Amino acid sequence: MFPSFLALDPTAFELTDTNREWLIHKPIAIVSYVVVAVVLRYLLHRLIDRMTLPRDPEKRSSRSLLRPLQERASKNLGDPAARERRAQRARTIGSVFKSGVSIVVLIWVVLQTLDELGFNVAPFIASAGIAGVALGFGAQNLVRDFISGMFMLLEDQYGVGDVVDVGDAIGTVESVGLRVTTIRDIDGTLWYCRNGEILRVGNMSQGHAVAVVDVPVAPTVNVDRAQRVAFDAVVTAVEAEEIAPHVLEAPELLGVNAVTAGSVTLRMTVRVRAGKQWAVRRTLTGAVLEAFEQNGVESPGHLLATVATP
Repeated sequence: MFPSFLALDPTAFELTDTNREWLIHKPIAIVSYVVVAVVLRYLLHRLIDRMTLPRDPEKRSSRSLLRPLQERASKNLGDPAARERRAQRARTIGSVFKSGVSIVVLIWVVLQTLDELGFNVAPFIASAGIAGVALGFGAQNLVRDFISGMFMLLEDQYGVGDVVDVGDAIGTVESVGLRVTTIRDIDGTLWYCRNGEILRVGNMSQGHAVAVVDVPVAPTVNVDRAQRVAFDAVVTAVEAEEIAPHVLEAPELLGVNAVTAGSVTLRMTVRVRAGKQWAVRRTLTGAVLEAFEQNGVESPGHLLATVATP
């Protein structure tokens, strides 16, 4: 016979309502919340990918959040830089949305789990609200930078490789983030510009550009003849192999743009591809000056040199 204290009580292993709740119902409920959160997160991430990532232009969905951006850039679909720019912007926007979804789903799972374990979640929600308000007041500039960065990306104000003027800095955009945009100016200085501090943007690399050619001549020359010589030189120069692919429209002679005591400035314009206006302008200016020299059209410097000669 075994001692009485070693005798097994058959009711010791029976599940009471409390044990059944903590060992079966609550774990199943918590696991169910986790499974729902994982599936919901996966589906929402897939939806964000479908709505943000650039697609084949012939098959892209009309529901895409980037549809305005794609339509705006449809003329440059063959440009690798344009494709990379859209892809970079899509990745940034998609990552922000995915992070937001993940945070919301995680908070929901944690609150539901605490509620299942018997904790009162009302104080947590109230504390989170107070903490959010305090964080908002303490980090107003940071929040403004992020909001400005989001709108900048959605509105396609500029992208990597664009030449922009943001007020304090003028140069080529090297990176675009939600908080900071970096710009490399012509001297090689790298500027870090907070998105919330950028009040206006002049983008010189979107759509088309205009190459403005201003050439001065001596006030004593025949202006009509100088204009014909300059315009003929520009018309011939735009057909050159090195700049012809960048020219979108025929040159236009605007005529006399400025008159001073020492010079008369003639102005011509030609519409070119965005970002090519500076190279085209340099080429056309050189062609006009060469034509002036060949046709005897005097420059202001030539007149001054003649006057200074004893």
